[in-house]
Parts: sequence; C-alpha cells; structure tokens
Amino acid sequence: AHRPQRAQTTPHPVRPLQISNWTTAPMAATSSPSTAAAAMWAFAAAACVKLLLVPTYRSTDFDVHRYWLALTHALPARQWYTDASSEWTLDYPPFFAYFSRLLSLPAPFVDASLVDIPVPAAPPSSAYILYLRLTVAFSDLLLLASILLLARDARRRQRPFLALLLVLWSPALLIVDHIHFQYNGFLMGLLLLSLHFLEQGKDLAGGVVFAALLCSKHLFLVAAPVYFVYLFRHYCCGRGLARGLGRLVLMGAGVVAVFAMAFAPFVYYGQVSWSVNSVWNWMFLHDHLVIVVTIISF
Repeated sequence: AHRPQRAQTTPHPVRPLQISNWTTAPMAATSSPSTAAAAMWAFAAAACVKLLLVPTYRSTDFDVHRYWLALTHALPARQWYTDASSEWTLDYPPFFAYFSRLLSLPAPFVDASLVDIPVPAAPPSSAYILYLRLTVAFSDLLLLASILLLARDARRRQRPFLALLLVLWSPALLIVDHIHFQYNGFLMGLLLLSLHFLEQGKDLAGGVVFAALLCSKHLFLVAAPVYFVYLFRHYCCGRGLARGLGRLVLMGAGVVAVFAMAFAPFVYYGQVSWSVNSVWNWMFLHDHLVIVVTIISF
C-alpha cells in the first residue's frame, strides 16, 4: 500500500535561554534599568550606611589626617614635610598633601580649630568629627565616577558589571575608610579611572593617571610592575623600532612630567631627600610583594 507523504514543515528554531536578571547577565544596549541608575542607587545606599558609621570607632589614623588637614592649611608647603609639632608627620607623597590642602579649604567655616597648628589636645567636637567623616564620603564621588565609566565600557562590550557595582559596597572600604578612617575609596577611584583609559585604548592617559596615583600613595607601587609590562607590550611593542621607541619616550615624558609637578616644589625647598628615603624604605619592606606581582604580570 502506498503511504501518503507527510507535508514538509520547517521546525521552529530553539531559542537560547534568556536570563532577565540584569545583575547576573551582560547588559544589552536596550536593557533596563540603566547602568548609571543602578550605580547611583548602589552609591546612595552605601552613602546612607556611611552616615550611620559617623559616630563609630576611629583609630589613630583619624588623628593623623586631622593633623595633615591642619598642617597643609596653616603652614606653607616648604614646611609640610619638616614640621614636628605632632608625632603624626606627613609621610605620603605630595599629591596627597595637595589633596589634604583642598579638603581643608572649607574647614574654618565649620570649626576654626580644624586648621590650628599645633593641633589642640582636647577631644574633637562633634562638628569636627562630622566634617572629617564627610570628607571621606565626599571623596568617594571619584570612585563612583570611575565605576560609571567602567560599567559603561562593560555594557558596550556585553560584559557583566555587577562586580563593579559591588566595589561601592566593598566591606574593606567601609571598614578601612569609614570606621578605621582612610581615603582609599578616592585612591581606588584614581586606579579605576586609569583602568578605564586602558580599556578605551588610551594607554598614555592611563599611564599618566597611574603616575598621579603613585604620587598620591606609594602603596600602589606594588602594581607598578604590572603597569610597566602591560604598557610596554601593548603601547610600545609590535609597532616597529622607531615608532615603538618614540612611544616609549612619550610615555616616559608623561610620567616624568607628573612626578615633576608633584616633587618639584619640594626639590626646590630641599625636602626631596626625605621623601625619596621614605619611599625607598617602604619599597624595601614590601619588596616581596613587588616580586610576586612582577612574576604574575609576566
């Protein structure tokens, strides 16, 4: 018996599973909510927690930055690294001293004793504590801006950006900056801004921003070997001898210019030997970290 043939039908294509949770999947160009809105909400929530931490424990680093704030406001730059009116002498690179100077400008309008040298021995007032706590929280705006830039890069390249948003809620930053009292969120913002420029292919700008970070806190010297290897291979190599050498000179000139802006005034005032010795001592104590990071970078 002749069997009737079935009509040929085109099977429906199997669609891949679509994950609608924007926090676990890469963001598409039309996804909602937007990257910026998510980051802003995360930052606002973290800011509320930081305000609740104002009256919490503060270590001797609070006294250190309290003194540095007054030092950079009340004394000229030629005395910043030689003043001995406090045991908490300034031992950060010059750009951080300039940063402290910037933070000190509104201080007299809050409490005149904030910028007195020598620093009063009496316990700080509540307004005093609030002002210094808010300077840390306010400086985190640079961290927010850098995360927004990197999240935009991740969105355009179809990459997850949840890890970037979680930086705003980093327990380490909350504990070290907003309880222990530091400004590492601001410094981390500089590092992430440098990484944004590298992500954009703007290696020269990324190297210059990282040099500014080194002139703000020498702790980031541990990442210098990684930056050197990456910039040398990505920015200078594979472009011919003449062009590669020209790029190496250009990058070197940019880095030297940043260090000159940071250290030139203190060279003029005769304080550079102290600064160089401090950085060298720190590098000697942490040379094992530099070696490890160098091996990883290769």
